Amino acid sequence: MNVALPRLLKSAYRKDPIVSLLITVGIIDALIGGFDDSWSLFAFGLGTAGLTLAWRFWKIQQNRPLPKEEKATTQLYLPSRSSSSALPMLSIQKKQPPQ
Repeated sequence: MNVALPRLLKSAYRKDPIVSLLITVGIIDALIGGFDDSWSLFAFGLGTAGLTLAWRFWKIQQNRPLPKEEKATTQLYLPSRSSSSALPMLSIQKKQPPQ
């Protein structure tokens, strides 16, 4: 668990730094408000974290691509060998040493 948590946090911050920052701020506000008996700060922190998570999940749902029909096609970059236009042969000319 000690190794997995920092990797998870680094991965989350790399993917969505703004969302991760807002969730962190919301959780810290909720913790401070809960320990200091400041219910407005506690509610603000929970609201910030909750709205950020809801917004993130809503964006994930919108970005899901529809499944496509996969066809077994290959993309050829060069013409096939049976093509009428043959590729020219490359010739390497030897360089003469300087005189």
